[in-house]
Amino acid sequence: MTSLRASLPLLPTSLVGSYAQPDWLIDRTKLAGRFPPRVRAKELWRIPPEHLAQAQDDGTLLAIRAQERAGLDILTDGEIRRESYSNHFATALEGVDLDNPGSALDRSGHPNPVPRITGPIRRPRAVEVGDLEFLRANTSHPVKMTVPGPFTMSQQAQNDHYPDPESAAMAYATAVNAEMRDLFAAGADIVQIDEPYMQARPDAARAYGLAALNAALDGVTGTTAVHICFGYAAIIHERPSGYSFLPELADCPVQQVSIETAQSGLDLGVLADLSAKTVILGVVDLSDHSVEPAEVVAGRVRRAFSFVPPERIVIATDCGMKYLPRTSAEGKMRSMAAAAEILRTEVLG
Repeated sequence: MTSLRASLPLLPTSLVGSYAQPDWLIDRTKLAGRFPPRVRAKELWRIPPEHLAQAQDDGTLLAIRAQERAGLDILTDGEIRRESYSNHFATALEGVDLDNPGSALDRSGHPNPVPRITGPIRRPRAVEVGDLEFLRANTSHPVKMTVPGPFTMSQQAQNDHYPDPESAAMAYATAVNAEMRDLFAAGADIVQIDEPYMQARPDAARAYGLAALNAALDGVTGTTAVHICFGYAAIIHERPSGYSFLPELADCPVQQVSIETAQSGLDLGVLADLSAKTVILGVVDLSDHSVEPAEVVAGRVRRAFSFVPPERIVIATDCGMKYLPRTSAEGKMRSMAAAAEILRTEVLG
């Protein structure tokens, strides 16, 4: 962690995870018209199966270079190979029947096809290590990989095997823990667990979701993050004024907490509860395709300085950049990097 901090400037910049996938790679009309798929959604890809892996590599290279050109400090692979943030990992596990999916309510209350748990959840192999190795080989920047959280995956599944939801979540935690260890061993600088359903279902998150998250982090060495959000701006249009689940993360053994504040106009007083954490601060609004001026983004970051010192802030987007046109995504990244330069000058003199 010390070496990572030493290699980064004050107020480093990063995506939450995803980047806009090319139109030639994925059918963006089909993507935009649905909730993120929980089971496989091969119909989203425009490329024939025999050429898909190569095309995904090419798309990932475009995402890496776009982040570098924009001036971001911490890079992701843009999640270019994923149909959604969660199904890439969740559908690679044993113990789920994907051919005969179940059903579960999404965070808006609508039923969706989901993996149906029919046996013990097991991770037969590393799922994302190859993706990380490709990213690591194609940039000299610090890199972050994201994995779906155990609580969120348990909420996005139909449990026909375990005696209760908590048992399913803990089984997912074992798989996530093994994946994180492999990702750090393969060279990840940061591994982020995506747990949006902690915000969507706070009571269950308190009852057993936090225990599952802690189990996923158990014994993991490296810089870890957890991401909590209000849902993709392209799909969930209404934003609450505050988080329903956030202070509970104060004692979680994670170093960084990722939140979004741009679209919601969040009262940043909540950050006082996370006094020991680095905050990945979402300050780029993805509900609007227009590019904010750098000063607007900088102003959103300044709001946090009363509660979190600049040394503990990573400047980021709100989540769901994959739904933006690429020109908009590129412009917003440049604006974010320029905002960081403005603020560094102000803070360092």
